[in-house]
Amino acid sequence: MGEIKKAKDRLEVLEKIKQFEKEKLFDLDVENDPPGKILEPKDVDYLNKKLSSKIKTKIANYGGKKLFDGWLKNKKVIFGGVDGIENLKNFSGGAIVTCNHFNAFDNYAVYLALKKYFKKFTLYKVIREGNYSLPGKLGFFMRHGNTLPLSENKQTMLNCLKAIDTLLKQNKLILIYPEQGMWWNYRKPRPFKIGAFRFAYRSNVPIIPCFITLKDSNIIGDDGFFVQEYYVHIMPLIFPNKNMTEKESSNKMRDENFELCKNMYEKIYNQKLVYES
Repeated sequence: MGEIKKAKDRLEVLEKIKQFEKEKLFDLDVENDPPGKILEPKDVDYLNKKLSSKIKTKIANYGGKKLFDGWLKNKKVIFGGVDGIENLKNFSGGAIVTCNHFNAFDNYAVYLALKKYFKKFTLYKVIREGNYSLPGKLGFFMRHGNTLPLSENKQTMLNCLKAIDTLLKQNKLILIYPEQGMWWNYRKPRPFKIGAFRFAYRSNVPIIPCFITLKDSNIIGDDGFFVQEYYVHIMPLIFPNKNMTEKESSNKMRDENFELCKNMYEKIYNQKLVYES
């Protein structure tokens, strides 16, 4: 058997990750995605009030599940399991779910993990503005798969913030990637942005901190790299302290969440968290 050739675009992404890590540019995207448009308020029906939005969401969720289940069946992605379910014991209500971001569909692994406890629920996803207008099948999933796009447009962003608060008050779960940018198959936790924790404070809901660890399987994917096994770790819930200011409490929650991820990284990979310099 000859040497398996690794995909050029993945090699380029890995080089960019290495460069950005050295330069401490942890929140920048490394994928060569086409630029997206700035979203106008009319472009996004955040709470699915329109019948057309409801129909497209059903189609997107059905299609997304079928696609990902197919990948699982064909070992293009491997869900290794989940631990920490006991940390959700007796919990019900709205919450912000946080997780490291290393794949366009890592949210489905989080969904499968939380499903072990919540059974019937919807996982909403906060996404970057550019992803909302991606072309093709992926773009359709991004627009209609219970996503909440951020926006540079002030009114659109205000609509997004109101929708997040409304959904949390309806006891929904909203996934936010506090690292911001997606770094393909990157295993280390990256410094967190504050947004997710401000949302939790303002709506007075807890953080459900998750961290996904990766393990090489014995299967080589179409890109020439080992298919990754995903292991989701659900860590103890973090609650806002309403006796503190928003800034103080949000910073405290962010730091606690990162520390949990750092500790889980060091425990599972048996190595200290050190960034290249």
